[in-house]
Amino acid sequence: MKVVAKGHTTVLTATQGDVDLFLNNVTNQHDSYKNQNLILDLNHDKSTTIQSIKAFSDLSKLHCKGKKSFVIVVENIDFNALPKSLVVVPSVLEAHDIIDMDEIERDLGF
Repeated sequence: MKVVAKGHTTVLTATQGDVDLFLNNVTNQHDSYKNQNLILDLNHDKSTTIQSIKAFSDLSKLHCKGKKSFVIVVENIDFNALPKSLVVVPSVLEAHDIIDMDEIERDLGF
């Protein structure tokens, strides 16, 4: 797992090609990241499925309770088949844009 922290956001990149192992690692280390907006980059794992993305739902809910953003990055997936509770985008740039918009909304009290 590659970790890059910049400002109020941390990007966690799955490098081992195993989404379940990545989920376990992020879950176990969540206390280290709970005060940061999180971007989980799954683009290096070409075997990512809808089911493996749905497995992040509980972690996403937990993280968002702390008033922080949780965005998953994965290309070539049917975004319409994903639950609305998960924020999934095709690029890291779009993930940063989503977080910026979330920060603005939180600053305005929404």
